[in-house]
Amino acid sequence: MHVARIGFTPLKGGRHRTHEAVSLTEAGTVGDRAFCLVDAAADRCLRTVENPTLLRTSVSWDGTLLTAELPAGTVSGAPQPTGEVRKVDYWGRTVALEVVDGPWAAAYSDHLGRDVVLARAAPGEVVYGASVTLVTSASLDRLSDGLGTPVDAARFRATFELDVGDEPAHVEDGWVGRRLSIGTAEVRVRRLVPRCVVVDLDPASGVRDLQVLRALATHRRGDGEVAFGVDAEVTRSGRVTAGDPAALSGGV
Repeated sequence: MHVARIGFTPLKGGRHRTHEAVSLTEAGTVGDRAFCLVDAAADRCLRTVENPTLLRTSVSWDGTLLTAELPAGTVSGAPQPTGEVRKVDYWGRTVALEVVDGPWAAAYSDHLGRDVVLARAAPGEVVYGASVTLVTSASLDRLSDGLGTPVDAARFRATFELDVGDEPAHVEDGWVGRRLSIGTAEVRVRRLVPRCVVVDLDPASGVRDLQVLRALATHRRGDGEVAFGVDAEVTRSGRVTAGDPAALSGGV
């Protein structure tokens, strides 16, 4: 078993980008959802499900320079702290975010057609569920076969796609409660990940192009939710590179 793809986005709701390597800490994936857009009037963190055109934007962050590629052009710079902290709603939870200054608020306000500000989030603050998510090649293959077209792991916004060889689809369901070494890091698998209509959206355009959720519901519905993949918490910090081996160990 090995890492087939690493993915995350520095901007909550933005296009899920493929990365060659990533660092994991107990707080989660370094650089993942380090920023988010806030509805300036409602003090609410923007989410993909309500703002699918965010997927048409691609953001990179090297720890100093934040670059956003939008349909209208590219904006880049070093985010400057303003000292303004906003307490905003994120899925019914109040989170404190620091507003940053730079060209992104204006660019995204134009893109979305409403006033937004860019804010810096503490690690894991605007992450739904655990900080690491995993999907497997076998589960993606089964879904692709059912839909009659390839389904990209980016559609599920997973941190890692694991190539599990000849293992059966949804083998990851049995990993709950177990530890997984991946690169030099280790995670503990927590639970299955419930899915919403975001998985029906093309991960690059935000256009609804496949009925993924309906296809999953035919064989994955349980307790009123449709699950695909698992999430996990980091138990040992480390570095993960595409192609690295991954191996299961015992329980908690």
